Amino acid sequence: MRTLTIIILLLTPSLSSSTNVAPQKIDEVFAAYSQHTPGCSVGVIRDGNFIFRKSYGEASLELSVPLTTDSIFYMASVSKQFTAASIVLAAEQGSLSLDDNVRKYIPELPDYSRPITLRQMLHHTSGLRDFLALTYLSGRDTSALSSAQSVLQLITRQKGLNNPPGEEFVYSNSNYFLLGVVIKRATGKSLAEFARANIFEPLGMAHTFFYDDNTTVIPYRAAAYDAGKDDPGKERQFLVDWSTLYDIVGGGGLMSSVNDLILWDRNFYSNKLGKGKLVRELETPGMLNNGHRINYGLGLWLGEYRGLRTVEHSGGTFGYRTELLRFPEQRFSVITLCNVENADVEGLARKVSDLYLEEQLKSGASETLPSGTLLESASFAGAYLDLRTHMIYTFTSVNGNLTAWGATLRRLGANKFSDLVGNPIVFQTVDGAMTATLTLQGEIYFSGTRVPAIYLAEADLKRFAGDYRSDELEATYSLSVMNGALKLRTSDRPPVDLSPVAPNEFQAGDLGTFVFQSGANRQVSGWTLFSQPARGITFRKIN
Repeated sequence: MRTLTIIILLLTPSLSSSTNVAPQKIDEVFAAYSQHTPGCSVGVIRDGNFIFRKSYGEASLELSVPLTTDSIFYMASVSKQFTAASIVLAAEQGSLSLDDNVRKYIPELPDYSRPITLRQMLHHTSGLRDFLALTYLSGRDTSALSSAQSVLQLITRQKGLNNPPGEEFVYSNSNYFLLGVVIKRATGKSLAEFARANIFEPLGMAHTFFYDDNTTVIPYRAAAYDAGKDDPGKERQFLVDWSTLYDIVGGGGLMSSVNDLILWDRNFYSNKLGKGKLVRELETPGMLNNGHRINYGLGLWLGEYRGLRTVEHSGGTFGYRTELLRFPEQRFSVITLCNVENADVEGLARKVSDLYLEEQLKSGASETLPSGTLLESASFAGAYLDLRTHMIYTFTSVNGNLTAWGATLRRLGANKFSDLVGNPIVFQTVDGAMTATLTLQGEIYFSGTRVPAIYLAEADLKRFAGDYRSDELEATYSLSVMNGALKLRTSDRPPVDLSPVAPNEFQAGDLGTFVFQSGANRQVSGWTLFSQPARGITFRKIN
């Protein structure tokens, strides 16, 4: 009997880095998902082994197929770390260098007067505008992008950049799409072929691949859904939201499962791929031209959660939401793959981590503050305009919490909150106006002032009416005044209201901010469009 006990102890993963958690506690975290809803597949890893894995909800509501940890999900931006790994491994093989000018491989890109390196693209400091944003701004549906060639043509039509290369971090899917093109042209293999031969097959990830052919049959693929209206007294309704046609890879496109992703997680400790430098390269933070380090490595966010270092990435495309969260020092990871668009995968993964790492995590800052020092979240709510980038961040107070980007922000102090990946947002009053500043590792990313609602008379609005054309987007926008409001139409979409934030500047929801140009006679000649991932797009008035 003593011998048997010793054998069991040798086969059981060490419990030194985490506490034991009753499975019911994790069930409570995912209680919203049942056999009548879409849901999530979850894996909790310690020391390279699953200590918990389970699925909640349905892979297909139409066919009543339950999710399992073998279910295949579209991984969205979690794919980026695999694209980055492919670039690093191709560099080790001598096919390219991370400091090469991208025009060495894609000469059809415009010459922006300063070279853009592959390393800058990996760190999102290149300045290249995001092709998904450009597609949306052009009035087209991203799910109907016809080919990789059409995406490449859209990117190469852009005459400007978001920022000079290396000057700022601006997340852009164009970087990773183009890195996939670079792999093909530098190695002679598509990204899917290269990753299969150099990552997935060596690690035994038999059900993981880049989906670059929409005729491929994918066993165990989970469908994805939007949350429909919740009518009291009726069963919850969901809307189908997934695409089998979208096969653009690089920034996304990976297909994988919980059971395959543990093999990728293990490699961050065994480091078996290539010449042994891959993990260090992936986890090296980017550096701006001024020497400031950012919290993005190669396809990975580098941060901290309640005092512990984290390496992670989330993804969201169509109705899929995915998250890989790793605590390197604790050799602890959480995989959360969901097939419904409103799943807060980052929050769910952290709630699971709270259960296992509670003895090592620091208490939230707000828990240690006297209640009298905390201002109500409503005092910070509103729209904030950054005059440098023309970005607008909107914060909302919901049930006493401050929310943004569709999630509740964690409170760090009396006037300090965390964004979705741990960066601080500080609110303070300057010259009588409330300001919000988001900092990325000491570098100011957003600095905005809360703007009051302003009113423009119909006569003032009419001077903005007309048709405007952008050659970069190959799109025409029509502006007209209806019922005292300036409205925008493009393609066959419903009209969008433009809300003034300044006499010549308007906010247009997801489309971004419009800054109009006019001459001495106040006649409008055009505008410049600014969105977070695509800045400085010019439109000229054509009538």
